[in-house]
Amino acid sequence: MPLLNPASPQRFAPSALTRTLAWLRLCAITGQSSAVLFAALWMRMEIPVLPLLVVIGLYAIFAAFASFRLTMPWRVREWETIGHIAADTLVLSALLYLTGGATNPFVTLLLIPIALGAAALTIPALMTVAALTCLAYVFLLRHYLPLPPMMEGRAGFELHVLGMAVNFAITAMLLGFFVNRLATAVRLQQDEVQRVRERALRDEGILAIATQAAGAAHELNTPLATMRMLLPELRREHATDQPLAEDLELLEEQVERCRGILREMVAFGKAQLSQEEEQMDVGTFVHGCLERFQLLRPEAELELDMADTVASAALSSPPGLRHALINLLNNAADASAMRESNRVELRVRRDRGWLELDVSDHGPGFLPDEPGYALGYSGKQGGLGIGLTLAEATADRLSGELTAENTADGARVRMRLPLASIAPAPARHEGARRPPQPSK
Repeated sequence: MPLLNPASPQRFAPSALTRTLAWLRLCAITGQSSAVLFAALWMRMEIPVLPLLVVIGLYAIFAAFASFRLTMPWRVREWETIGHIAADTLVLSALLYLTGGATNPFVTLLLIPIALGAAALTIPALMTVAALTCLAYVFLLRHYLPLPPMMEGRAGFELHVLGMAVNFAITAMLLGFFVNRLATAVRLQQDEVQRVRERALRDEGILAIATQAAGAAHELNTPLATMRMLLPELRREHATDQPLAEDLELLEEQVERCRGILREMVAFGKAQLSQEEEQMDVGTFVHGCLERFQLLRPEAELELDMADTVASAALSSPPGLRHALINLLNNAADASAMRESNRVELRVRRDRGWLELDVSDHGPGFLPDEPGYALGYSGKQGGLGIGLTLAEATADRLSGELTAENTADGARVRMRLPLASIAPAPARHEGARRPPQPSK
């Protein structure tokens, strides 16, 4: 799959700039209305109040339309952002035309779109915005309605200086707040691109391992079939040798176990391709996983903590979730064995719209510099380093998360899954309309 370059925020920045402009537009409408009413009613300035309010009213209609546009799923393109900036510049120019043009101390507000666009737009787009602003300023130098006579003389100059001071304060606050907001949005988008890139690299590694596993399963089937035919013959030939017969019986059981694992791999692959999900309750799913785990690790001492209300909740188990939980349990058993313990604890609970599966061990815990769920890394001797990676990939595919932390007795790995993604189809559609909010 193609990877996105996190060093190129322009692909995403127009949408962030457009949302910033929407907030700025609301502030501008409030400020412009207040300034017009204050000048006309409090200062008794003879300004064209009705035309000014009409322009502000049209601007409010455009602001409502632009805000509604942002709720649409279509991606905001750069030319559309330029159109929004052009509309903002046109409205501000109209207001300045009615109140003194370039002699108005608030004329420098025309520079705000350029300052915001410099952080988000490409060079050609930014030059377009700058050209629109310069044309508006040149027009206002020669075409405008003059300010009332009270703006002339020393008193008028002092009022003009006061207006410049207010304009400076407004510009400083707007630029400081909205540039920071825009930079934060771009930074979050870059982080998301980086996460997408890391997820793609991880999935490529998993796909490579899956390809090799499929080839290995095909190759292993022949020698396993051969051993399955020879072992009963050897048992009959050495029936009098009791110790050897017991060893051959154990080997036969291990061969059958290997064949069962290969059959499970094939069945899992078919289920993954068909996207068929098992319909059951949480209790049935958990106990099925524990039975499978006990067959793999009969020496493990497993403790289960699950309330009856959680066990009765409906579940649509997607392919891979069962293997993810078994992997977590198996890793916990291995970690506990490093401290000569067999204890493994599983806690299943429901937290608002989330299902939490906590697997705790009594091992040495995670090292501070351990690279998390890096593919191919394992803190266990002889480990392959893919158990936690596969579990994390499953949680990520279900819009969940996998977290790990050390405890007083060992470590705990928590898989959090939104019920909206693992609930049966009718409930899932209902949950999609009201997405659950994770609790922190």
